[in-house]
Amino acid sequence: MKNPPPILSAFGGCFAHASRAGICLAKITLLLLLASGTAKAGSLRINISHQFEGKPLALNSLKYEGKETLSISRLSYLLSEFALQNQEGTWQELPDQFAFIDASSRRTAFTLSDVPSGTYKSFRFSLGIPKKPNHGDPAQYPGDHALNPNLNRLHWNWAGGYIFMALEGKYRSPGKEIKGFVYHLANNPNLSRVQLNAAFRVKTSTALGLTFDLQKLLTHPRSLSFEKDGNSTHSHPGDPIASALVANLQSSFSIRGASYPPDEVPLANVTPLYLPKEFTAYPFKMSRRFSMPLLPRDNPLLEERVALGKKLFHDKDLSKDGTISCATCHHQDKAFTDGLSLSKGINNQVGDRNSMPLFNLAWKSSFFWDGRAKSLRDQVLQPIQDHREMAAHLPSVIVHLEKNEGPAFERAFGPGEVTEEKVALALENFLLTLTSYDSKFDRAMSGKDKLTPAEERGMKLFFTEYEPRSQQYGADCFHCHGGANFSDHQLHNNGLGGDFSTPSLRNLVLTAPYMHDGRFKTLEEVISHYSGPIARSKDLDPNLAKHPKNGLQLSKEDRAALVAFLKALTDPKY
Repeated sequence: MKNPPPILSAFGGCFAHASRAGICLAKITLLLLLASGTAKAGSLRINISHQFEGKPLALNSLKYEGKETLSISRLSYLLSEFALQNQEGTWQELPDQFAFIDASSRRTAFTLSDVPSGTYKSFRFSLGIPKKPNHGDPAQYPGDHALNPNLNRLHWNWAGGYIFMALEGKYRSPGKEIKGFVYHLANNPNLSRVQLNAAFRVKTSTALGLTFDLQKLLTHPRSLSFEKDGNSTHSHPGDPIASALVANLQSSFSIRGASYPPDEVPLANVTPLYLPKEFTAYPFKMSRRFSMPLLPRDNPLLEERVALGKKLFHDKDLSKDGTISCATCHHQDKAFTDGLSLSKGINNQVGDRNSMPLFNLAWKSSFFWDGRAKSLRDQVLQPIQDHREMAAHLPSVIVHLEKNEGPAFERAFGPGEVTEEKVALALENFLLTLTSYDSKFDRAMSGKDKLTPAEERGMKLFFTEYEPRSQQYGADCFHCHGGANFSDHQLHNNGLGGDFSTPSLRNLVLTAPYMHDGRFKTLEEVISHYSGPIARSKDLDPNLAKHPKNGLQLSKEDRAALVAFLKALTDPKY
């Protein structure tokens, strides 16, 4: 489509997924900008939209088709542990605030108070409530309090504690009668944290829109069948239905956008940088199982810009001596890594970091192993200038590009001189288009393939918590490697001497060796590390520190099953 409007109005219904494999440019543009704020406290209004198959959830309607036709009659849940992450990466906790959501009574919004004013890049919460209030005295809460059992009807008097989420309804398998299902997610190990990237600000009051996709809750990444897996769960220890719901929750929530009161209007609509008169919108394609990424509003994806960025990515003249390019350390057939423990620059200089894979970057908000770059346009210029990598003098690179690539820059950015900013924008455009979402695992989740028994066993271990108290002995991988990308994209200390970015586990077969310094040559070595024992330190990630000192001590069979599952995350296009 020629010359589509690259920037739309703030809430023009542009946040729904398009086809199963494609999302149009407009629909993946979150219409928000960052603005500075003061230290005063404000409020944050959270509005949650429930949907199924991309449409608003309709209760008591047997209309949702699949392997089993189903209807939902009850959706109630509790939220807690709210926190906001500022631009410096610090989390602002909002303790002792709770929310009760109930679809049938249209109770789908709540307000968080005492929110420090400022600009934020992430929002997180937990579905369920922490151990202390979960087992506290429920009679202490006022009638309108979210944890009042008379209000929420989510307290298990006979067992103690709350039901974190109640999902109930009816279903019908082909050729069979209508039956009921009752899924009650509860118990301390099933407290489920959800983290979402969202650029917004809080000054006096802000409204943040979320979407809860019930289809993903039942299908991604672990597909549930009422007939096969069971039509009832009360979350007893080791219940695979509860484990599947926990595994699916992270990918079930997404951000729609933010709005502000009339006296607190966000910054004016962004004008795309250097938009040429003639351009073609790039068709960004992605599985509907993924949440929509937060793409840069001022650098819309254009075919002309992507083509230029790809050419620059492979241009060795961007290095000092013309011997290496970006692609030298990022080979497509290795999922954009280089197969070395530590990457090499000009004159075979060895760096101190393993080459990171370059796919699904649209979902990341920080780059490099230490997360120091907050945007791709910032990241891409650093290796070009680093003395151990490409070691180029950037002004000299610009002179070369002005002489040899002027027409390509004009097609991508319109008339004008070649600049460092345009180089960065073109490379950013290209890198944002590198995606991976078609592994054997993805096809199995869509019913197009089938995992082997070993892969199935590995998946169960991967998404099951290690909690002996509740008789759960999984590999506990999903805390840091959950969601569609198999990564929370956060920095964690995994016992190897520092906080490093969590890479996606997709395409692991192609990206060896592993870790920030490439110390592990095989997946078996990686699994052995996490099986333990892991070096203890005060900064060790809590998800690892909670394990026994000797580690999980996974059996030989379990380790092999995990490796089998991880290999099923390989995308054939790489």
